[in-house]
Formats: sequence, structure tokens, C-alpha cells
Amino acid sequence: MTTPADAASRAPEGQLRQGGRAVLLALYTALRSLKLYPVENTTVQKAIDELDAVARALVAVESDLEIRLAGDFIFVNATRLRLELDNYASFSHILGVLRTFDIGALRIHSTVRRQEWQIFLSLLLSLSEKEKPEARFDELTQRLGAGKVQGLELERAAHGEGGSTSEQSKQAAKRVYSQGVAVTKDVITGVRLGRTTSVKKVKRAVQLIVDQVLNNETSLVGLTTLRDYDEYSFTHSVNVCIFSVALGKKLGLSRLQLYDLGMTALLHDVGKARVPVEILNKTTGLDEQEWKIMQGHPWMGALTLFSLRAHDEIPYRAILVAHEHHMKVDLSGYPRPIRPRTMGIFSRIVAVADGFDAATTRRSYQTVAIEPDQVLKEMWSNPKRGYDTVLVKALINLIGVYPVGTCVILDTFEVAVVAGPSPDGQQLNRPMVRIAITADGGAVPPPGELVALTEQDETGACRRSIVKVTDPTRYGLTVGDYFV
Repeated sequence: MTTPADAASRAPEGQLRQGGRAVLLALYTALRSLKLYPVENTTVQKAIDELDAVARALVAVESDLEIRLAGDFIFVNATRLRLELDNYASFSHILGVLRTFDIGALRIHSTVRRQEWQIFLSLLLSLSEKEKPEARFDELTQRLGAGKVQGLELERAAHGEGGSTSEQSKQAAKRVYSQGVAVTKDVITGVRLGRTTSVKKVKRAVQLIVDQVLNNETSLVGLTTLRDYDEYSFTHSVNVCIFSVALGKKLGLSRLQLYDLGMTALLHDVGKARVPVEILNKTTGLDEQEWKIMQGHPWMGALTLFSLRAHDEIPYRAILVAHEHHMKVDLSGYPRPIRPRTMGIFSRIVAVADGFDAATTRRSYQTVAIEPDQVLKEMWSNPKRGYDTVLVKALINLIGVYPVGTCVILDTFEVAVVAGPSPDGQQLNRPMVRIAITADGGAVPPPGELVALTEQDETGACRRSIVKVTDPTRYGLTVGDYFV
């Protein structure tokens, strides 16, 4: 039996797992009771009371609660619940019910009322006979809205090809990206001001990024073109996270490994919160003393994350990556190691993602971003840059010779924005593009016509080819407009 003292000594993640299992078990019990008896039955009412009580107890600690499906796993606030013999039946049943309604996530807000649980459970049972999960989801959300249920929020399950529409995917990607930026801003600002940082929020944001990359990589990678000059520190961390997770997926990492990789990538530059703002925002070159301070951000980041690493919430690899991501594979970077070592794989992945995003972004001391294809060429061919060339090649295979967001001139005299990698893995120089300016100079409103440069005419020749990369500002184009 668990005593109060034992419970108090549990790590937060352990408490979350225990509380999450209790909520799912109570949800399962309430659903089963309601299926057997009318809603006014004492057994049903007691089951709903229990569900309301355990949910409130966990929400009181977590503020908000998210139950999310990811494959055959159930996550509660980014913490995976372990499937064991004693919870197999309840977990399987909940998975089945949520999938029946095409529900990807159930969010429980602190404002949830007992009556809302009763309405929700009743609708799950009464609408389960609808023909398609999509129709069930739509009607369920409409009925919840009509019943003024605000304490429970549903998110439709994300699908790969043939699932959600393109517009839904774009909207989902934008929500994930915005949340990632907001969380990163909160972490960096909190560290700078000495405030307590919510690692749970970081984990939730990373989980959403990983899920989005696994389900619809192109939509999220496209949003890395939304580079906000004033929010560089925050958007950069999110972009590095996206590129790192996408690269990890390309390398065959498991979902759980991608969660760890995403955490390390999102927090890789947390040490910059310890660097004076006037140095970070300086528009001219740094002097020797300022450069020494800037070079200290990796070890300051490692110390910051070590201090935050309470109760196993931050993986050790995040501390390692924060320390190593500027070392270079030949160890000629910074900080210089005391003895020979080999950079970890996560550090090498994040270093490649970090280098690519930084070079292709306008910053305080880099007023003109370098074209993505030139950045990739430099990263690949110049050993002094210190990147793992195998990973650079993997990045090129992932995003193509002309990465998403590259502005190009076609041999048809059209100007286009690269929207995705080539549909033919053997023709990396023929990506998907969106026409931005027609051959006669007419502007095409975003998002523009989507065309594949692999498309051929009746003779077998490609209809369009890239002539050269160009600066979008020369044509009055804002690349990000083609991805929102």
C-alpha cells in the first residue's frame, strides 16, 4: 500500500503515470457502467463521481491534462503510460473508443464540470453507430458545443496520406509551431529572469512536433521558413527541433528516441539565456571579450539544464548536446575538450540542424540570409565547418538539393518557391514548387499553383527545370506566405 509519504516522494513523472492510469481506469469504468445501466442508475453516477474526482486531482497538479494517442501508445501530458496486464483491458478499450471517433487527443481543462463528463460519456455511446469516424467526430464536437461543454476539448487524429485534408494539416502544423515558439520563449525568458521553468510544457510541445513530423513532415518543415527577425532565438530553437526530428526520422530512430532528440534540440541553445542581450543583439562583429562570453553559452546551457534536471524530466543527452553542439566533429570548435572524445549522435544531428538554420536566417549580425542550396554545399564540401558529412548528406536527401523555402527561377521564366522534396528520390534537383510569378510577370497570390518538376511532356522531357536560385525580396516575395 502506498503511504502519503511515499506518494510525496515520487518523481512528478511517476505521479503523472499513476494519476493518468487512474483517470483512464475511471473513464473505462464509467463507460462500461453507462453501457450496462441507464444514466440515472446509482452505479453509473458513482462511476462518474469517481472519474470527476480523479481527473480533478490530477488537473489540480497539472493545470491542464492531455490524453493523446500515438500509434498503440497512450500519453498523458507527453508521458507514456506503460501497458501492463492489470490495465490492458481498460487501455485497449479506451484506445478503441477514441479511434472509433477519430479522436487523437482529449484535453481536460481545470474548468471541467461533472455534468460535462456525463454529457461526453453519453455522446460517446449514443454516437458510436455513425458510419464513419470522421462523421462521428464532427457530430460529437457539434453536440459538445451545443451542450456548452468547455472543460473538455477534442483534437482530431492526425493522419498520413489520405487522412486529413491539406488545409487541416497546415492548420495543425501552425498550431504546433506556434506552441513550440511560445514554450521556447517561456523557457528562455524564465531562465533569464530566474523563474521556474515548466519542463512538462516543453515535453508536450516536443511531443506535438514529433507527432506532426511523423504524420505530415512537409507541412511543419515548411513553417521553418517563417523566420521572425525579432523572435530569432525562439524560432531558431523550434526550427532546429523540427530539422533534428525530421533527420532522426530519416535515420530510423524510434518515436521515443525522437522525443528525446526533440527535447535536446529545442533546449540546445538555452545557455544563451545567460549571455547579455546586448551581445546577442549586437549588429557588428564581437570583440575578443564578447566572443569569449558567447563561446561560454554551451557550458552555461549544460549547467542550466543540469539544474533543471529534476526527477528525470530532462534526458541526460540534452545536457550533453547543449555542451557539445559547437564542438565540431574534429573537436576544433568550442568548448575545447580536456581529453579526446567523440561527439554523440544527437549532438552531431543537432549541430547539422543548427548550422543549416542559422546560416539561412537573417540575424542581428547577418542581415542577408545565405541561400539554402549554398549553405548545404558549404556544409558538405568544407571540412573546416566541422559537420558530420554523413548527416549532411542525410539532410540533403531529406530536404533536397533545393530545400523548402528556396526561391528559384525556372526555364519557363516563372519564379517559384520550393514547397517540398522531389516525389522521385532519384531526382533531388526536381522538387515540388509553388508558382509565385508567371512567365509574363504576373504575381500569383499565395499559396500558388503546386507543380512537380518531375512532370514530363508527351516527349518524355521535363516541363520545367530550375535555372538558378534567386533572392525572393527582388520580386517582393515573402516565402513564409506560401506555407501559412
